[in-house]
Amino acid sequence: MSDKFDVIVIGAGPAGYVAAIRAAQLGLKTACVDAFTGKDGKQALGGTCLNVGCIPSKALLDSSRQYWNIAHNLPVHGISVKDAKVDMATFIGRKDKIVKQFTGGIGQLFKANKVTPFFGTGKLLKGNQVEITAADGGKQTIGATNVILASGSVPIELPFAKFDGKNIVDNAGALDFTEVPKRLGVIGAGVIGLELGSVWRRMGSEVTIIEALPDFLSVADADIAKLAAKEFAKQGLDIKLDAKLNKAEVKKDGVHLTYTDKSGEQQLVVDKLLVAVGRRAYTAGLLADDTGVKLDERGRILVDEHCHTGVDGVWAIGDAVRGPMLAHKGSEEGVAVAEWIAGKAGHVNYDTVPFVIYTEPEVAWAGKTEKELKDAGIPYRVGTFPFAAIGRAVAMNEAVGQVKMLAHADTDRILGVHMVGPGVSELIAECVVAMEFKGSSEDLARIVHAHPTLSEAVHEAALSVDKRAIHKGN
Repeated sequence: MSDKFDVIVIGAGPAGYVAAIRAAQLGLKTACVDAFTGKDGKQALGGTCLNVGCIPSKALLDSSRQYWNIAHNLPVHGISVKDAKVDMATFIGRKDKIVKQFTGGIGQLFKANKVTPFFGTGKLLKGNQVEITAADGGKQTIGATNVILASGSVPIELPFAKFDGKNIVDNAGALDFTEVPKRLGVIGAGVIGLELGSVWRRMGSEVTIIEALPDFLSVADADIAKLAAKEFAKQGLDIKLDAKLNKAEVKKDGVHLTYTDKSGEQQLVVDKLLVAVGRRAYTAGLLADDTGVKLDERGRILVDEHCHTGVDGVWAIGDAVRGPMLAHKGSEEGVAVAEWIAGKAGHVNYDTVPFVIYTEPEVAWAGKTEKELKDAGIPYRVGTFPFAAIGRAVAMNEAVGQVKMLAHADTDRILGVHMVGPGVSELIAECVVAMEFKGSSEDLARIVHAHPTLSEAVHEAALSVDKRAIHKGN
């Protein structure tokens, strides 16, 4: 053993790097081990999120939106632009620059907080030792009183549509197309499929999304999902539900797909295929056989309500454990575990974790859906309000969608809020705060909201729960 730490974190994604920084802030001697490599071949902290996930996808979503606006939104303002063109090197290069800025920023934060980074693949050994394997095969071992496993997740690969990095790609590949594919196929109508499908549709691709489930966005509230599906169809996203991919063959003229829907077997040829059917915990090679840490049937690390594995001093957080695979969920677990290790009161409320899809319009929600409340037999009241009646949304020419609020029929406590519309990724935060403090719809209804703002839709939805919305019939 070459060194002894209070805390070693394996993984420098949003869960791991946040855990490391918080542990160091609390006075714990901390190391963080990560093997992610940037385009320059150097260590790139930040995990999937900063390198090939949340941050680069949002950069491309914003760039593609600017291009889409030229033809679809500017004319209504009386603004015309002729012969707009995209330089793909700049389009992708801007994204890469942003990624490098943020991954480098994590390195600076480590330095400022005295977190020691190690570049290599970490493996937990018995006795809270961590073996680090460098890219050249060299090994070293370090030890700690506590080890936090934050190894993240990887894309699920289909056996009949294996990634080749060129024709059949995962999310990382879809962020680096050198030209706009004329025909793009997407397997999976989840967050990744919808966001990256939207990017390339705005840039001119004919996008077909094949989804195996019969219901669109089944994890979201049904009313919100229905509105979102309608808008995506208007934008030209061809979403085929209850359709199962059977085969994908790369040929000279493209990727030949065979899938089955209600009408039987179908054929489709695309230039590029994005497989986005979900992610799985990345725990392969993470644990020596004698550590005592256990995995569930899906390869996730088993933990208790405090993210402890049951092995003294070994914790696990983020995508590698139960719960939604969301960067912010992992980050909060990282903070909580660091605080528990330091003897403080860490806390994560999984009932108020917000979900966001950064499409156009955006989709966001927190808490229970109407179906979940019905299935559980919980009495509730519903309040809704459309963005079409919000002055700011109309002025922005983005008056699409609504806010839907669910409150307990007896106590009025807010049980869930669901939104589709402009800027809802930001609007959901107000509702999360109210829910965290066990607020009621009456609380939000009584709070003064600035006019004209998009947040007035939340205010009016809260009023609508009690059938007293001002700007719509109840």
